[in-house]
Amino acid sequence: MAMIGMMPLAKEQAILRSLERAMEFKGDEPLADWQAKARAKLNELLGLPYALCEPRFAVEYREETEEFYETRFTFQSEEGYYVPCHFLEPKHKTEEKPPVMICLQGHSTGMHISLGRTKYPEDDGAFEGERDFALEAVRRGFCAVALEQRCFGERGGNPRPDCYGTAMAALLSGRTLLGNRVWDVMRLIDVLEAQFADVCDADRVYCCGNSGGGTATFYATALEPRIKGAIPSCAFCTFAGSIGAMYHCSCNYVPGIRKFFDMAELAGMIAPRPLVIVSGAQDEIFPLTGAQSEFDRVKNTYYANSEHPENAVHVIGDGGHRFYAAPAWEAFLALVKS
Repeated sequence: MAMIGMMPLAKEQAILRSLERAMEFKGDEPLADWQAKARAKLNELLGLPYALCEPRFAVEYREETEEFYETRFTFQSEEGYYVPCHFLEPKHKTEEKPPVMICLQGHSTGMHISLGRTKYPEDDGAFEGERDFALEAVRRGFCAVALEQRCFGERGGNPRPDCYGTAMAALLSGRTLLGNRVWDVMRLIDVLEAQFADVCDADRVYCCGNSGGGTATFYATALEPRIKGAIPSCAFCTFAGSIGAMYHCSCNYVPGIRKFFDMAELAGMIAPRPLVIVSGAQDEIFPLTGAQSEFDRVKNTYYANSEHPENAVHVIGDGGHRFYAAPAWEAFLALVKS
């Protein structure tokens, strides 16, 4: 007997496409008032905030290269959980206390990619996508921090990322892996303020990342006002057109989020701060069509109602799922230095 009607995935995708965005900004209140309510809801959906704890900051080593001074350190973001990081201070500064770029790798072998280093055979092609974010930041006069995200590199996988088990276990406790990563970024800023303010401007902290790193960049910047601007790459589209349309890692999913927001609303929480969204014209998992339509809402609904409507820029590279350093940095520097 022939089956009739939709298959299960098609049914869920149809529901996803049909949902209203219950917390979409309607323009009938100040944007700042909407942002406060939206951030409260997004924190709730991610399972945040977590309990604060002593950071137990510890330096593992300090080294010097031709371009920068490097400090390898760890800190405690949750009781019993420690985050490894590398802080780079440029040797040839253009200002006494440079701004700071937090650098977040996506699904890769780890944060060493941000430093332009290889550890595993899988790393051989990593720099073809211009993912050496920390080096790029230093060469543009920034201090840089490479942070190891949960389930990547030293914090999970041997050496490939291993998100599924952690993401599913977190859901059972009302937490999310994405919330974990956002929390680590927030607590890193505490460390920058307490430990590195003598060599960097801890009031000018920015964030960038590609793919999974771009996703964490987007959510962290939406929730953390101390991040003064961001470059999320290959992580922006509609939910229905990207993570709801095809296979993505479990770390992308936040239960119930589409009932309230799509990705333009996350950008709305960032406005009016500088936001350079990077897409690849041939990116198959964050398709350009959905990214462009959603960016139209970012510009026309959110940044148009902010103090700086010019501060949202969409950069489109001519390739696939990778970073596009030259146009992304050009657009970003034009915003933060204007």
